[in-house]
Amino acid sequence: MNALQKTETPTRPRFAMSVDVEDYFQVWAFSDVIKRGSWEGFEYRAGEATRRCLDLFDRHDVKATFFTLGWIAERDANLVREIVACGHELASHGYDHTKADQQDRAAFLDDVSHTKKLLEDISGAAVKGYRAAGFSIGPSTPWAHEALAEAGYVYSSSAHPIAHDHYGDAEGEQNPYMPLKNAGFIEAPVATATLLGRRVSCAGGGWFRAMPLPLSTRLLRQAEGALKGPVIFYFHPWEIDPGQPRINSASLRSKLRHYLNLGGMEKKLSRALGAFAWGRVDEALGFSGTGDTA
Repeated sequence: MNALQKTETPTRPRFAMSVDVEDYFQVWAFSDVIKRGSWEGFEYRAGEATRRCLDLFDRHDVKATFFTLGWIAERDANLVREIVACGHELASHGYDHTKADQQDRAAFLDDVSHTKKLLEDISGAAVKGYRAAGFSIGPSTPWAHEALAEAGYVYSSSAHPIAHDHYGDAEGEQNPYMPLKNAGFIEAPVATATLLGRRVSCAGGGWFRAMPLPLSTRLLRQAEGALKGPVIFYFHPWEIDPGQPRINSASLRSKLRHYLNLGGMEKKLSRALGAFAWGRVDEALGFSGTGDTA
C-alpha cells in the first residue's frame, strides 16, 4: 500500500491532538517587536518544552501530530527524530512561521517544499500534513492548497473558522473538505462549537487556557456530535513553559494573550488528555500512519 494512500477504517480517532512546535519568541503576538533576524539571540526553549509534551503524551498513552517549524528542525534534529521514534506524526508548520497570506504562490511553494524535504531528510518519515502559521490559508490564498498538493502534502489543517482579529473566517467550513477538483487533498479545520448561538473555538491554544475546563469539555463533546470529521485540538510547547523569558516590549494586549494561565496549562491539558480518546491527525483523517517512511 502506498504510504500516503487514504484508507477507510472504523477505528479512526474521533479526537485528534496536535502540537505546533514553535518557540516563545516566534509567536505572532510578538512579531511586531521581535524580528526573525534576531531569533538567534533568544534563549532556545522549544526543545525542552516539546520533550515535556512527549512525556505528557506518554503518561496518557496518546499519539499526536507535531506541526514543526523547519527553523526548529535545523537546530534540534534529535527532537525531530524523538517525535517520530515515539510514534507521533511529524508534520510541517512551514520554515520560519511566515503566514501564507504574506507570501505569493511561488514563495509559499518554495517554503512548504523546502520544509517538507528538510523534515523528511532529518526524520526518515513521510511528511503528509501542513499547518499554516496563524491559520492563514483562506479566501486571500486561493492557490495555497494547489501548491501544497504540488509539494506532496495530502492534507492541511490550516483553517480556524471563527471571527478573530488575526485569522479565521466566521462563515468558513467547519468540517473537513476537499478544496481541489480531482484530488484527494483534504483541508481539515480545527474544532469549533456553538455557545449562546455563536460559533466559538474549542480547538485549544489561548481559548483553552482562558476557558474553565468544564466548559471546554462540554464544547468538545458538542463538537464530537456536530462535526462530520475529527475534532482537532492544538497547543504550543511554550504554553506549558511558564518560566519562559518575558517580552516586556510587547503590547499589553499581546502579553495578556500570551501569558494567560500558563502556570496551570500543563495540569489542565493533562486532565483533557485523560477525558477523551486522542489520536494523530493523519489517522483521524483516514491516511495510513505509523511506520510510513519518506
